[in-house]
Amino acid sequence: GRLEKKIASELGLMLKNDREKYEEFFKAFGLQLKFGVYSTYGAQADLLKDLLLFTSSKEEKPVTLAEYVSRMKEEQKVIYYACGQSREQLEHLPQTELVKEKDYEILYLTEDVDEFCVRALGQYAEHEFKSVSDGDLATQEEKDQVKEQSDKEKDLLGCMKEALGEKVKEVRLSARLKSGPVCLTTDGGITLEMEKVFAQMQVPGEQKMKAERVLNGGHPVFQKLQGLYQAGEKELVGTYAQLLYAQAQLLEGIPVDDPVAFSAALSQLLSR
Repeated sequence: GRLEKKIASELGLMLKNDREKYEEFFKAFGLQLKFGVYSTYGAQADLLKDLLLFTSSKEEKPVTLAEYVSRMKEEQKVIYYACGQSREQLEHLPQTELVKEKDYEILYLTEDVDEFCVRALGQYAEHEFKSVSDGDLATQEEKDQVKEQSDKEKDLLGCMKEALGEKVKEVRLSARLKSGPVCLTTDGGITLEMEKVFAQMQVPGEQKMKAERVLNGGHPVFQKLQGLYQAGEKELVGTYAQLLYAQAQLLEGIPVDDPVAFSAALSQLLSR
């Protein structure tokens, strides 16, 4: 209504003329603005989108979506974001490496509502939002190379998938990873961060909403796994798969499924 537009206009003037004061306001009431976007399924997007602040990979201070877009590379098509518990965690998330290598800015979404908010927005200034964990950001040439290697190693990848069972949908190689040996990504609409939020809201007895997990490999450690598989050490390959999966969970801030089994597997490898 008129009152909402008047308030949004006044907040916009505060953001423009007194950034420090607005940032203090946003610390106290920013979540309500983001909930306003999400709870109306984006209907309030035009009213609120320019008032939102997010943490960024390139700025110490919070940034607006307009500021992000103004710094986008000429060839950049989408607004990248990463979800996690803190800026510190996201700085070391393997999924961000390839985006950073291209020198693209990343929005760090650290509040539960953040991803729901950008999903409700859909896009900003005709640029869609894209999670660094959503799909592969590699070039077609890199994807073709990985597919060729994956075809060669399908038996090894199948062995790892068998060891992990229903924990993952697939074990596959990826051109996305650089220094990290493993990460979790998702297929489908439910992301890992959304799954965490839904888990907190879960009513006893209801079926849990789960993200589909895809474990990515493609690191010097994979050469070790190749050697073990070729030597017939399938059980040991399975142990490595369990450890890599647990590592990926820890990087995402997800509790390890079975700490006792994780400890036993780690001890097994350390004692070899």
